[in-house]
Amino acid sequence: MGVMGNGKESRKMVFVTVGTTCFDALVKAVDSQQVKDELLRKGYTDLLIQMGRGTYVPSKFSGEDGSLAVDYFTFSPSIADYLRSASLIISHAGSGSIFETLRLGKPLIVVVNEDLMDNHQSELAEELADRKHLFCARPQTLHQTIKVMDLESLIPYPPGDAAPVANLFNNFLGFPAD
Repeated sequence: MGVMGNGKESRKMVFVTVGTTCFDALVKAVDSQQVKDELLRKGYTDLLIQMGRGTYVPSKFSGEDGSLAVDYFTFSPSIADYLRSASLIISHAGSGSIFETLRLGKPLIVVVNEDLMDNHQSELAEELADRKHLFCARPQTLHQTIKVMDLESLIPYPPGDAAPVANLFNNFLGFPAD
């Protein structure tokens, strides 16, 4: 495992956000032993889940026995602080969460909610995944994505270069690109 360093500065937090939605499948997936094992194996120490309107409540763990420390909350006025302090973000496919995370230059796994009928969101996530700005998963493949992901392979999303993506976005929404 390598030397972990002394205590505090070697914490690596994974922040999970579902935005204002209910996405129990994602919360269940990150709460699964499979996903928690993969996160631990990758050197993450803390898992913080923003569960939104979901009804599935994840289990809290202090992490003192060397397991992953897990905590959760429903809403926060601003998730920016959590995004900033995280080493990895696992998010629903909402464009706001995606772009906020990419702007901060954080590694991102977008998990697509297959229960939503309108899957414009997944198209955007898959397009950005094709361009290597993020990883895209389904709740049931999340553990596999974490296992094989190589954060070094991600290409930073160019800040200030929102035009191509804005066009992409507008095309999905049916607006003509300018």
